[in-house]
Amino acid sequence: MLDFPRWRVIMLNILIVLSLLLALPSFLPKSWLDRIPDGVPKQTISLGLDLAGGSHILLEADTAQLARDRLESIEDSVRTAMRRAEPRIAIEGVTRTGGKLSFIVTDPAQIDAAREALLPIIANSVGGRDWTIEVTDGNRISLIPAATGNTTALDQAMNSAKDVIDRRINAVGTLEPTIIRQGADRIVVQVPGLDDPQALKELIGKTAKLEFKVVDEGADPEQTAQGKARVGSQVLPYPDNPTGIPYIAVRRLGGISGDKLTGAQQSFDQQTNEAVVIIQFDGEGGQRFARMTQQNTGKLFAIILDGQVISAPRINEPILGGTSQISGSFTVESASQLAIALNSGALPVNLKVVEERSVGPDLGADSIRSGMIAALVGTAAVLMWMILSYGRFGIYASYALVLNVAMILAVMAMFNATLTLPGIAGFVLTIGAAVDANVLINERIREERRKGRRVIQAIENGYKEASRAIFDANITNVIAAVLLFIFGSGPIRGFAVVLMIGIVTSVFTAVTFTRMWVSRWVKRARPQDLNI
Repeated sequence: MLDFPRWRVIMLNILIVLSLLLALPSFLPKSWLDRIPDGVPKQTISLGLDLAGGSHILLEADTAQLARDRLESIEDSVRTAMRRAEPRIAIEGVTRTGGKLSFIVTDPAQIDAAREALLPIIANSVGGRDWTIEVTDGNRISLIPAATGNTTALDQAMNSAKDVIDRRINAVGTLEPTIIRQGADRIVVQVPGLDDPQALKELIGKTAKLEFKVVDEGADPEQTAQGKARVGSQVLPYPDNPTGIPYIAVRRLGGISGDKLTGAQQSFDQQTNEAVVIIQFDGEGGQRFARMTQQNTGKLFAIILDGQVISAPRINEPILGGTSQISGSFTVESASQLAIALNSGALPVNLKVVEERSVGPDLGADSIRSGMIAALVGTAAVLMWMILSYGRFGIYASYALVLNVAMILAVMAMFNATLTLPGIAGFVLTIGAAVDANVLINERIREERRKGRRVIQAIENGYKEASRAIFDANITNVIAAVLLFIFGSGPIRGFAVVLMIGIVTSVFTAVTFTRMWVSRWVKRARPQDLNI
């Protein structure tokens, strides 16, 4: 147990130096960090919203819009199902009123066939139905959304929106945001240390729902200017319309949605040098885009972002290869933000900001100051008690405690972890419990000496026997910390992170480093007795 090869001593000393180097930048002011050359470790611990201040935003889903989107989606599916049926089922009088979809089957004899064709598209993944079929007047079919279907759709949309927001925020380099659902239709977003909350709101609020639809060039310009569309078309805002009319009519069905995208990046047009966004479709999306451009060569097609047309170029030739370019009076910044939004995926539901507040750093500064005082006082008290109780072995335990603090900071800085107010509590708790292992070891060595064991044998047995209890006790603590991290959120996870790191480093420093120092002292001094 006390045999420490030279290579192991060297490795442990290197680890000590690295821990100190990694922990040091967290205590340096930003002006000093900027002077550190590249290649030298200068990662720091990020401070949470409660310590560094930042932005708190509460988002609420537009459930009415989600219901309308579901109706439009089911209408497209119904038309496709009727068209693909054998024999084809003709329908007419398609309406979306009162929250339900209704249509008339032209041939009443095909009612049963129509019902059968609808079953696959209204079934959900658990064997139930998201829509209820109702037949009236002999040949009119209505699809009514089931309550369970609405709840499931909203839940899935909110979970997807939460993931999309997380990807978007992390894409702009903001660290450790807190993103949690609140109730059925709300999401809380907290971002520490954010300097520009308005840019964050714009990035989060951008639905980034991209669509490509053929322009209805046969629409009456006067009717379009009044926002009126003929059957089968819809009128959308088009602020940059060259005709001066701020609206344009597009065919409502048959377009391509942005969910077929595999990537987007900001670039520049080779002819005009204006900022654009280059998009790539997946295999299916590329084929559908090529087919749409082949069938509509010579016609205009609209590029629609979040319900607004940003460009309506003419299809001069089929666009093959699954790659296209989006232009629309972008700046480099706005094109980059659109690329980020498209890469992160479209929000499945519109979100609006219902609450916004900024948290100043004053409270955080007070918390840091109080936490530092608590940590310093607690550390000093523990060090004094250990030295008075165990003499030289207490000094070694004190060294290990200081090194444990440095290693916790180093690990957190290396992984760019975020320190929150509960994290400070976990930090102070770790300091208080860090010497437990050395107390067990030293008491066991005392017990071995009382039994008449020789110095070296007592030390070896003390470390060996105490190590079992130390590892058993701390494994259960690590399991508890892991469960807190998995099932907790926000502050709870911050506490769990610090606690997990602290438990691992405290056991390592208390057992391994103190054993190395004791081993070197015993070999050098050859003591005949122990003052412990």
